[in-house]
Amino acid sequence: MHILFVDDERDFLELMEKRMMLRGIPAATASNGDEALQRLEAAMQDGKPFDAVVLDVRMPGADGLEVLRRIKERAPQLPVILLTGHASMGVAMQGLDLGAYDYMLKPIGINELIIKLNEATRMAA
Repeated sequence: MHILFVDDERDFLELMEKRMMLRGIPAATASNGDEALQRLEAAMQDGKPFDAVVLDVRMPGADGLEVLRRIKERAPQLPVILLTGHASMGVAMQGLDLGAYDYMLKPIGINELIIKLNEATRMAA
């Protein structure tokens, strides 16, 4: 499993990357939507595509829903889990309508997230 984490909070990205690596799960990070889309394209071109994306909803510039829309244009089968610290049923429904696999709230336990990522990647295979 190869995961891309997208969030504007550097501390969160570093923590997730370390926690995933400790569990033997390769992870890459992006601090905004444009960087995420560039990493996604590069990984696809290198023949090492991501198996899932964990995407923050609230970010400066392109928000998570816009980035989700653009990810789904490029890789419709790629599972995307939306993650936010700001619960909103409307945003959750909009994300699911755009093709997100699930919508989860921060803070999230690493084991819960890994279970969700395993489910998402299994469904996409």
